[in-house]
Amino acid sequence: MKILFVSLGCDKNLVDSEEMLGLLGSRGYEFTDDEAEADIIIINTCCFINDAKEESVQTILEMAEYKKSGNCKALIVTGCMAQRYRKEILDEVEEVDMVLGTTAYDKVAEAIEQALAGKREVETEELTRLPQMETGRLVTTGGHYAYLKVAEGCDKHCTYCIIPKLRGGYRSVPMERLIAQAEELAAQGVKELILVAQETTLYGVDLYGVKSLHLLLEALCRISGIRWIRILYCYPEEIYDELIGTIAREPKICHYLDLPIQHASDAVLKRMGRRTTKADLVRIVEKLREAIPDIMLRTTLIAGFPGETQEQHEELMEFINEMEFDRLGVFTYSQEEDTPAASMPDQIDEETKLTWQEELMELQQEIAFDRAQDMVGRTVTAMVEGKVADENAYVARTYGDAPNVDGLLFIHTDETLVSGDFARVKITGAAEYDLIGEIADESTE
Repeated sequence: MKILFVSLGCDKNLVDSEEMLGLLGSRGYEFTDDEAEADIIIINTCCFINDAKEESVQTILEMAEYKKSGNCKALIVTGCMAQRYRKEILDEVEEVDMVLGTTAYDKVAEAIEQALAGKREVETEELTRLPQMETGRLVTTGGHYAYLKVAEGCDKHCTYCIIPKLRGGYRSVPMERLIAQAEELAAQGVKELILVAQETTLYGVDLYGVKSLHLLLEALCRISGIRWIRILYCYPEEIYDELIGTIAREPKICHYLDLPIQHASDAVLKRMGRRTTKADLVRIVEKLREAIPDIMLRTTLIAGFPGETQEQHEELMEFINEMEFDRLGVFTYSQEEDTPAASMPDQIDEETKLTWQEELMELQQEIAFDRAQDMVGRTVTAMVEGKVADENAYVARTYGDAPNVDGLLFIHTDETLVSGDFARVKITGAAEYDLIGEIADESTE
């Protein structure tokens, strides 16, 4: 039987999807990207913010049509929306057969069997559980890079965030499981591991009693075939000296960190339930740049949090101008039900949110363009992502660029390059967020 699998949302959700795909593949199922020929459709949903929720709802409704008029015999919904609105999904979309919560996705094969047998049920597990997969993942990112999810859930309880209610408290994946998974990925040809979690920085505290991300990194660095290791979702207040030292010392670890700060006004940060002040953020950024001078720092911000004033927005603008983050994204605040922030007074209108978002992004654009111009003349190692159609050019990424969120490097060359190759590239120009380069005198690695 053929399965169409739709994965929505973040890279952490993608890891869950890849594990389900691996499990189903081992059970003999085939996969298709044609909705009309799929016997089974599985949608791994997201509902972190309102836009993601709307995309998930729309996708469920679109796929439900194939249950009515297509070949589809079973429609299964998994992921965060399935966890949050499990009863509503079954009640309101009669075409949906099974709903799997965030800690029950390892039961997807059994869910298919139940759906094909005519059952309509919700399958959930306690949010203290980590799903146990017997088989490897089916990597969907092209084969040369893959995400490694080091933990599930979160204990921070920021006032705008629903994740702890959907994913549970912080649970680290045992180190031996992660190393085995990384070795398997490397054996499949993966050369870049991208560590993800709701928060990577606290890895190991629950299992080993101390922060252990640096120990995991050291073990991953010893795996043959892995060339780059990148770390996302580091809460700034949890950055610690051993971690900084390991990043600085180990050549496989990209000098790149993702630090979601959300804001820089102490008053806004306090209402958000964040654990940092503006002074803390300045200190942490300065410490990282002093220890690792070529580090690339990415951050994300929320524009229009309840009660935010024009003065606080301008304070954030000034902070971003001073800090000059290399990479930055801005979300408008999304009023999520069942979160403390949703019932706060002084909600900001959408027009103001969008205006503030645009102002922040315009400021960051100037910073990013200057940063890109500073790269001209440098020679860097880049990972080839693919060829530009009908041109003697290839798309690549530098150590400072995470896939799908940061810029690209376009390499003009008559040489033949292969996706996953590493090449030494001389930067010859910059175009907005992207770089332009040519193969350096050194040979492709």
